Amino acid sequence: QLQLVESGGGLVQPGGSLRLSCAASGLALDYYDIGWFRQAPGKEREGVLCISSSDGTTYYGDSVKRRFTISRDHAKNTVYLQMNSLKPEDTAEYFCAADLNPVGPVVMCQSDYARNLEIWGQGTLVTVSS
Repeated sequence: QLQLVESGGGLVQPGGSLRLSCAASGLALDYYDIGWFRQAPGKEREGVLCISSSDGTTYYGDSVKRRFTISRDHAKNTVYLQMNSLKPEDTAEYFCAADLNPVGPVVMCQSDYARNLEIWGQGTLVTVSS
């Protein structure tokens, strides 16, 4: 069974940091483009950061550039989202997803394309508040 499981969410003060994890089972993340998405209450899901499996090319959403980064632990088959300088507007449910037919991170992070991705995690809640 192909499965992604996110963890690491929680409550953090503005300016703080969190690292989210996306652990895979049933598929090797090395072979697929991986994306992080988020959905705030009352808003559409948006692509935060997507990374290519082939060359590591990364797409960053405008709102997270220079604050969020992505990394992989090949041995643990896990992808991480490091979030720094968090702002209240970063509050959302965060999801990771895998593109089984990679088309590149720029396309993957677009909402119209992402809604058809086959593999999604259950989400982890991040709340940025003082």
